[in-house]
Amino acid sequence: MSHVEDEWADALELDELWEGDIIDVELHGEQILLVHHVGGEILAFQGMCPHQEVLLADGNWNDESGVLECPGHHWQFDMRTGNGLNPTGCRLYRFPVRIADEQIQVGIPSDGVRHHNRANDS
Repeated sequence: MSHVEDEWADALELDELWEGDIIDVELHGEQILLVHHVGGEILAFQGMCPHQEVLLADGNWNDESGVLECPGHHWQFDMRTGNGLNPTGCRLYRFPVRIADEQIQVGIPSDGVRHHNRANDS
């Protein structure tokens, strides 16, 4: 199986995403949620809930616990890992992030596929 290269896309200037905040951006057709954790770590995840594709940036964000609650049906996610907390068994797709010249960049796989995990409807 061949490795898919990431195409790095400028998301925001570093000073546009304050520590403890979240923001959504659209890059190369992907809805992406940027999370700037207290302590400085910046992570990027799919921006739509895997349940019913509600925009996660509109959810209830707790910067102390790192938990984000979807505004749709109140699913909860650990925004340090992307793992579902309630319910368990689901996971947000995680994109690589880097900082270059004070610019937050997100790595989008160049395979032409949408990168969005979906929950199993059961």
